Order: sequence, then C-alpha cells, then structure tokens
Amino acid sequence: MSIISLIKSAAVKAITTLYQVSLTEADILVNATKPEFEGEYTIVLFAFVKQLKKLPEVLGNELGNYLIASHPNLFSSFNVIKGFLNLSIAEDHWNIFLYQQLANKQFGIQETKNERVMVEYSSPNTNKPLHLGHLRNNFLGWSIAEILKANGNEVIKTCIVNNRGIHICKSMIAWKKHANGATPESTGKKGDHLVGDYYVRFEEDLKIEAAYLLDQLLSREFEGFSKDEETKIMALLDALDHATRSQNKEKYNDIKSDLNEIARNHTPVMQEAKQMLLKWEQGDEEVVQLWKMMNGWVYEGFDETYKKIGSDFDKIYYESNTYLLGKDIVEEGLQKEVLFKKDDGSVWIDLTKEGLDEKLVLRKDGTSVYITQDIGLAQLKYDEYNAEQSIYVIGDEQNYHMKVLKLIMEKLGAPYAKGIFHLSYGMVELPTGKMKSREGTVVDADDIVDEMINIAKEKTEELGKVKDFDEQGLAKLYNTIGLGALKFFLLRVDPKKRMIFNPEESIDFHGFTGPFVQYTHARIKSILRKEQPKSREIKGELLRLEKDVLILLEQFTTVIEEAAENHDPSKIAIYVFNLAKTFNSFYTVHSVASAETADKKELRLQLAQLTAGVIATGMGLLGIAVPERM
Repeated sequence: MSIISLIKSAAVKAITTLYQVSLTEADILVNATKPEFEGEYTIVLFAFVKQLKKLPEVLGNELGNYLIASHPNLFSSFNVIKGFLNLSIAEDHWNIFLYQQLANKQFGIQETKNERVMVEYSSPNTNKPLHLGHLRNNFLGWSIAEILKANGNEVIKTCIVNNRGIHICKSMIAWKKHANGATPESTGKKGDHLVGDYYVRFEEDLKIEAAYLLDQLLSREFEGFSKDEETKIMALLDALDHATRSQNKEKYNDIKSDLNEIARNHTPVMQEAKQMLLKWEQGDEEVVQLWKMMNGWVYEGFDETYKKIGSDFDKIYYESNTYLLGKDIVEEGLQKEVLFKKDDGSVWIDLTKEGLDEKLVLRKDGTSVYITQDIGLAQLKYDEYNAEQSIYVIGDEQNYHMKVLKLIMEKLGAPYAKGIFHLSYGMVELPTGKMKSREGTVVDADDIVDEMINIAKEKTEELGKVKDFDEQGLAKLYNTIGLGALKFFLLRVDPKKRMIFNPEESIDFHGFTGPFVQYTHARIKSILRKEQPKSREIKGELLRLEKDVLILLEQFTTVIEEAAENHDPSKIAIYVFNLAKTFNSFYTVHSVASAETADKKELRLQLAQLTAGVIATGMGLLGIAVPERM
C-alpha cells in the first residue's frame, strides 16, 4: 500500500473517531508538501472545516496529534499552515520501505487480475508506409497496453489494417501504368515504400488531368458532365465571377477548391480507380490477384518496421474481412426503433438530443459507410474476447466519429458500449509544418528511425561515450539511444496535445530526454558494478537528498496507477525524468564509495539499486531499453 493510501486510511479513522462523521478515503485529499514547508505529505483540511465547524488550525492540530499518537511508526511530526496539515514521515518507515522493495523485483507492477482490456492501435493503410504520425500512435498504444498490464489487467493488443478502398486502388492503378512490373526484389525497396511511391505517382497523374479539366470548366466546357452536374457547376462559376468582381479572395479560393474537387473526381484516372474498386468488390480475378500481391509487399514492409520499433499485436483485423459487418446490427436497430429509414431507403440515427446531428449508418443502396463497419467490428471484438474495456488509439480528427460510435452502441444496448474509450491524441508536425501523404511530404517511420540512430551515433561519439565497445555493441547502443530518444520525445507530452517533433532536440544528454534518463541508469549501473548492497535493514537519520530520492521511489506505484487511469504515458516519462534528475542531484553532493559510515554506504547503494530498477521498469513501460553502460 502506498504512503498516500496509508495516510488516507489513517485520516478516515482519525476523523471518524474524533468527530463521529462518516466519510471514505475518496473524501481525503493528500498532496506532496510544498518545498518551503517542513514535511513530505499534506492533508487538505478545507473540505471538513464547514462540516465539523472547526477552525482550520484547531482541526489540523487535533488531527495531527491523533495521527502521531496512533501511528508512531508512520508519522514523526506535523505542522499546520492555514488549512493544510503537513506530515513528516518517520525515518524508520523509509528505511523499512527501502529494505522491503529491494527484494521485490517487480516493484510497482501489480499481479492481481482486474479487467480484460483491448487496445487497438496503429491502423495503417496499405497504400503507404508507416509515417511519423503512426509512430506516435504505435508508441501510445503499445505503452498504454503495458501500463494497463502493470496495473493487473489482462490486455489484448489489436490492429485494424485498412487494406481496401479507393486509396488502395490508386496505388494499384499507378503501378499498372508506370511500374513495368517492378517489385521489391527488382528495385531493392521495402514493399510498403514501393507501393507508397505509386500512391504519390497516382496523385501526380491526377493533378495533371484535374488541371486540364478545371481549365475546361472555367471555359464553361461541360463535355462528359450530366445536366444536373452542369447546373451545379454553372452556379459555382457564377459565384466565382461574383467573388472576382467583389475581390473576395477567401470566397474565390473556396469556390475554386470546390471546382477543383469536381474536376478531380471526373478525371479519367480517378474513374479508372473507381472502376477498379467496383471490380474488386465483384471479385474480379485479375484485380484481386494484383491487390493480394501489392498488399503482401506492404504487410512484409510493415512487419519489418514494427520489429524495428518494438510494436506487436495479439490480433490483426483486416478491413477486407470486416467491411461488410454491421448490417445485421443496423437491421436490429431499425427493429428497436433506435435507427430510422428515410424515404430514399437510407438508414440514420438521430443524435440531436445529444448535441450532435443525424448520422448516416447505411446508404440508400444498402452499402456500408465507415460507421457501419465500426459497429460490426466492435461487436466482433466483443464476441471474440469479451473485453470489459475497448480502447481506440486514434487521432483527434476522429473525435466526432468515435463519439457517434459510442452513442450508437449505447442506444443499441450493447453490453460493451460503456467500455468504449477513445484515446484521442494530437497530430505530430515537423518544424517545417504539416505532412501530406498524397503529396509525398510525409516523413516515413523507417527514415525517422534511421535518422535518430545516426544522430545518436554522432552525439555519443562527440561526448566520447564509446570506449570499450566492440562494433556490435556500438550498433546496439546507438539503436538503444536513438530509438529511446524518439519514443521518449513522442511520449513525454500529454497525448491530447499536438506537438512538433525535432530530432536534434530529442537527443540531448542533459535535457528532458530519453538519453538523459538512459545515461543516469548507466551511471548507476557503473556504481553498482564496483560494489553491490548487502540488502540489510538500515536505521538512522536520512539526509534531505536521500529522502528526496526515497519519496520519489515510493510514488512509483501511484504514478503507474495514475497513468493507467488517465490513459497517459507522459506521467511515466515525467516521473522517470524527475527520478533521474533527483538521483543525479543526490549523487553530485553525496558520495557512495566514500560515504561517511558503513551504514550510509549501504543505504546509498540500496538507493542506487532501487533507483536503477525503477528507471528500467518505468522506461520499459514506455517501450524504451536502458543500457548497462554508456
């Protein structure tokens, strides 16, 4: 049990005994004591002042005296500052804690089984390689899965691969037109990169054709367009003329964009892609074989990248197997009158009472939309795994979609609806700005990882930290530092916040970075290689910096719990950084090898050993390895 839990339990008993009121631990707020005051933990008293009709100072003194008298092994002293009861923890408690935890190889990890949780992450499209945005997604999903495991949950890691649709056909069309039979083997390229090149090539063809067609529309030439389309385009052209005369640049650009989109959708190359998708849905043998071949290349490329970044899954779903799911649930929703059918035969749900709008769930021709598929996949997941909680790691541009999915499943009475949770995260940008897949400005995950390893090599060699390593050892060290820097930088920020990734900034042995934490771990391991603690119980007064390290070590379990509860790995990243920084401050002032007494030496060796273990465990929950030496 954490110290905060012990304090809350003791406070509940004290208040109940002293004042005969009923309350729970949830009613007690305990914070870390501010540095300018004596003590380690503070009970906030304001919530009880009115109820108990006591002055804060009186209440604090009565409660403090009771806690000291009833728990002498836990509390040594107290002081009251206005409405805050500051408590000092007994020295013996810290010494016993340290001694006990050294024997616990999994300190902070809970073994008890709580819920079964499914975490879905990555969700790549097979028309392009994984990119920087996918890295944040993968690192978040993998890390939160491990954090939930550490809290005693049974976790299933899943991935849905978007391997069908118009975007896949775009790569296939361009490959047929331009590749001359090129393969990963003949080009020496990873399959996902090869296919991604043709997705960009399709866009280049599309731009050329769309520009030609847009010029025709601006000249009011409508060959190939229906009468209805012609009427719509004429209205847009008239509005464009008006915007030009009134010099309304914003309106002009909006209308021009609408016309360009019409042109794009009517280009011959786009019509070819749409026709190919129709053939795929009809099971055309030639199209299906091409689809299988190119997707196979991409799967192999994805697997290589996943292995490189340390991402894994217990189950992979493929959209080609799930896109027809959900129609039976839609029919059930119609029967329950949760959904309704419009005059054209399309099926909708009315979410206006929830502050949203009406949402299409099945087209008038009976074909699925994305929400239909997601309804079916949610049911399939539950049927297969019966998970109490299903976490979707998806970017914040899908906030509306995920809110709709959860509301639909709740209205349909799905037993798993309440457990649907959208772990929404902000996009990652580079210092140069946003990335665009179809324009080929996306930074591939493989390239980012390689760049990080190269930067790690350069900076490590500059600092002279490569002595006594053979070639294989150096390669492993550079990979550990580079990948660790990348993961730490992307995970140290609250998932909800958008962020800018700067490779150079992420590898700094003195800043809020992964390499700083890794170096601290290696530094501690260097101490422990010279001498190991004897793991005996130590008594005696703790110095301020020794106690600072101990206080942080004791908080590890609570931090893991908070990270799981908030679905936020950044809490772990911030914690391990603060622990590393605090240990470095302690070690700079207090020698281990030349400690004042044998007991002090033993105490500091124990502190070093437990700190190294907690750093390794905490970084491990982020998917980051820590080197034994640097």
